[in-house]
Amino acid sequence: MNILITSAGRRVSLVKSFQKELKKIDPNGKVYASDSSPILSSACQVADNFFKAPLLDDSSYFNILLDLCKAHNICLIVPTIDTELLELAQNRDRFRKHGIEVVISSAEFVSKCRNKRLIHEFFKDHKINVAKEYSKDNYTLPLFIKPIDGSRSIDNFIVLSKEDFTEYHFSNDKLMFLEYLDQECYDEFTCDLYYGKDNKLKCVVPRKRIEVRDGEVYKALTSNNAIVPYVKKNLSYIDGVVGCLTAQFFLNKTDEERIVGIEINPRFGGGYPLTYLSGANFSKWIIEEYLLGKSIDDKFDVWEDNLLMVRYDAEVLVHGYKG
Repeated sequence: MNILITSAGRRVSLVKSFQKELKKIDPNGKVYASDSSPILSSACQVADNFFKAPLLDDSSYFNILLDLCKAHNICLIVPTIDTELLELAQNRDRFRKHGIEVVISSAEFVSKCRNKRLIHEFFKDHKINVAKEYSKDNYTLPLFIKPIDGSRSIDNFIVLSKEDFTEYHFSNDKLMFLEYLDQECYDEFTCDLYYGKDNKLKCVVPRKRIEVRDGEVYKALTSNNAIVPYVKKNLSYIDGVVGCLTAQFFLNKTDEERIVGIEINPRFGGGYPLTYLSGANFSKWIIEEYLLGKSIDDKFDVWEDNLLMVRYDAEVLVHGYKG
């Protein structure tokens, strides 16, 4: 029962969570990690073993990944970064023919998540509020600007006055002009959602974003608030969706009925370790569903509320590295 975490990078805690849960059912099972520079990846260094994968834009990426999985007896793949999700979803049946499960939602849903306009339409179809989008010749300040297909907060801008605009904001067709949700009025939450193989929602854990670095949360707090019943009501079933989703919402500080959906990433987020340590054991449920064939019920609301996570930098040493 070997598992692969792809594009592992610095996702040490994610690797460790799967190691801990896998050892409970299969002491001989291994959690592998792959990366284009595995020696420089801290997650690869803490994994049971690792291998070098091509860059994602290499046309041979999926052929090599499949061969590596077969060579290392890997039967489960957990992807981690946005740029590999769609092609993994499109190649899921190819891996499945070799007894390898990829924990990924349908290609149709992943495509929606990669396009912020499409995911706004998805939210509206599920009766979830979204920030208003303006045209570039008819808008109201202040604005929040972000790209349709962005990640890691790259090309995100807050425009408070006309002096904050640059020509780039108007010439880049990928940039969306959106209603600005003032953080004096709203709290920002990232929610970890778990969907079973039956496409039904099993668990919702909102994490309040206190501090973010390079698009990844460094200080966060679990919060059992109004978002939980709101998501359960409106996103109880999503066709083709499985595993972990990372969904972003804004909650009005004075009116809990005002909840705004921002975006969804159909993968584990950087703040998942807080969800895991609070008691929502997505890693275990994935192993149970995909390796043991168990059904997951929807009674996983017992996770610790008001659990604060503050992160720090730690070292992983590699002896004898020649560069």
